[in-house]
Amino acid sequence: MKPRKNSLIVPATVLALLFVVASGCGKKENLPPPEAAKAAAKLRTPVQYQISTAAKPSTQERYDFTGKKDPFRSYVVVSKVKLPLPPVTDKHLPIQQYEVNQFKILGIITGLAENRAMVLDPAGKSYVVKDGSFIGPNNGRVQKIMPTFVEVSEQYREDNGKIKTRVVRLTLPRKE
Repeated sequence: MKPRKNSLIVPATVLALLFVVASGCGKKENLPPPEAAKAAAKLRTPVQYQISTAAKPSTQERYDFTGKKDPFRSYVVVSKVKLPLPPVTDKHLPIQQYEVNQFKILGIITGLAENRAMVLDPAGKSYVVKDGSFIGPNNGRVQKIMPTFVEVSEQYREDNGKIKTRVVRLTLPRKE
């Protein structure tokens, strides 16, 4: 077999690169003697630090914030005390004149954005209620309207002054 001309180029290039790398590694720098380094350090100019013209705050001249409004505090006052029940007055809606358990359910409509129910008071007048509607003299609120019942939550005050919540369920009468 004949050696090719191109096969000799690659080893020659590798040898040349190794020679260049090996010759570059042997070079040493001439370091100045230690006395010369000390003399050069003395000749350098020192760094000038900037002097501030601002007055330094004194601990005796502090601003007193007592009696001032806090700009980061909310304007809304959140009280953790539960408010008492609103007083019962004669200015109720007609649906709030009768006790909750005296109402009868005539029908319930489901499938809309919110369920609705038609209730009948003892006087024979009907009302349409939805979630959150007031019903009864104790500020009862409609909590849940399901296909077969309506739940009303009302608060009342016991004899000892404690506020209690009771849930009254009005059911839809079955068809006969």
